[in-house]
Amino acid sequence: MREKTFNFKEKKGLNIFIYNWFPEENIKPVGVVQIAHGMAETAERYKRFANKLTEAGYIVYANDHRGHGKTAESVDKVGDLGENGFNNMVEDMHQITNYIKKQHKDLPIFILGHSMGSFLTQRYIQLYGKEINGAILSGSCGKQGLILDMGALIAKREVSKIGRSSKSKKLNDLSFGGYNKAFKPSRTEFDWLSRDEKEVDKYVADEYCGGIFTAGFFYDFLNGLKLIQRKSEIIKVPKDLPIYIFSGDKDPVGKAGKGVMNLVNTYKSLGIEDLEYKLYKDGRHEMLNETNREEVMENVVGWLNRHN
Repeated sequence: MREKTFNFKEKKGLNIFIYNWFPEENIKPVGVVQIAHGMAETAERYKRFANKLTEAGYIVYANDHRGHGKTAESVDKVGDLGENGFNNMVEDMHQITNYIKKQHKDLPIFILGHSMGSFLTQRYIQLYGKEINGAILSGSCGKQGLILDMGALIAKREVSKIGRSSKSKKLNDLSFGGYNKAFKPSRTEFDWLSRDEKEVDKYVADEYCGGIFTAGFFYDFLNGLKLIQRKSEIIKVPKDLPIYIFSGDKDPVGKAGKGVMNLVNTYKSLGIEDLEYKLYKDGRHEMLNETNREEVMENVVGWLNRHN
């Protein structure tokens, strides 16, 4: 696998840091995978997965979202995405897709979103689904109902109280505080991510991962989640867009599989023509970093190969 990194300037001038991994010269490219990482992590964590993709002939682009990783520029700035963070991340993704199209005019483009990135991708395919060849959602969830209304109201009050740019432990605890409950006795705060202790330890040791985000981030994100579950927006997803959804059946983000199946059934009811899903027994949130990650990655590559 070969690698390069570069900065992509979005419409208002923000430099978005991008990793670009591509196959060795003896492997003919067959497609492009654009990765949207999760909250409180970085695109660099997808390097192992990118190696698997490049071996199969896929070129990979993975950006650090605004307020994350090297796009944030420093650890102190991680978690502050500025105004309208959710929608701006979606627009960043779309601008990067347009850049990719100019670089690789004849190759199919797929987007893989994990966790927060999967919710961004849900919005992306509502707006721009006709412009890509397929979408993959990892660690995602379907309709969450009134809890989002309550969360958005609390976040609005928190913004009024401490300001958009102040980091909110209250909102962090409300959002993630219960995720470890199913895995007691827990070794770390992040046992819910994976059964692989080494992977959890790497996450904990990474200063760019696991931080507390601003009140403004939570307000924008919760309202973004409300937006993507509106029927008027869901019906915008193209019916002929291939979609693959995978999660662990113990993932708290996907409500131990129930939220994932809600999403699957929502897309089924829309009449999505090419919809596949996989729930991995005992898997937690980060299936690409799970103990059975080789199986998970092979299944993703298999799905891509059937659709390029």
